[in-house]
Amino acid sequence: MNRSTTAPASAMKAPATIVPHTLTEDAVAVFTGVLLISVGVAFFTSAGLLTGGTAGLAFLLHYATGIGFGKIFFVLNLPFYWLALRKLGREFTLKTFAAVLLLSVLTEVQAQFLQFSHLQPLYAAIAGGLITGTGFLVLFRHRCSLGGVGILALYLQDRYGWRAGKVQMAVDCCIVLLALWTVEPLRVAWSVAGAVALNLVLAMNHRPGRYMAV
Repeated sequence: MNRSTTAPASAMKAPATIVPHTLTEDAVAVFTGVLLISVGVAFFTSAGLLTGGTAGLAFLLHYATGIGFGKIFFVLNLPFYWLALRKLGREFTLKTFAAVLLLSVLTEVQAQFLQFSHLQPLYAAIAGGLITGTGFLVLFRHRCSLGGVGILALYLQDRYGWRAGKVQMAVDCCIVLLALWTVEPLRVAWSVAGAVALNLVLAMNHRPGRYMAV
């Protein structure tokens, strides 16, 4: 008489239960992610490097046209906030607004707490990119972003399965390369290295099937 090799039902693993993040967990995560990003931004700005995303594009347009950075940044983000509200939900949009506001405050007061007397540009690009990427990862895993390209990247990942990190990496590198018209090539190259470091964190750790943000 053959014995069945099928494991008993009690021995089979039950599917994992998805536990949504609480409001407190979301609040702590948003603060943590934005704080990390603000530190990464300090690395970039102290070394005179460029940034990607909507902020980087707004700076380039500001230099080219003379229009105020704040006005350009606001206008560039409008379609992305509309996309967030329509496709990613009100909760995501509200958390994103909160994160943008918090980052604005932190970057304004950060000089009182964090200053660099010397910062080698390549080190600043890689370290700043990894720190900023980790901050974005925290935000993304709690259904939040800093607007702009981050919203588009998350939408394309949810809708088509495109990795958010790869989408953002491609856009960031294109924006930084546009700066060749106004910035020395070596500094642009360092900035590209920072963009790659940032988005490698996302490409390796935030991908469909690896983590479900709830």
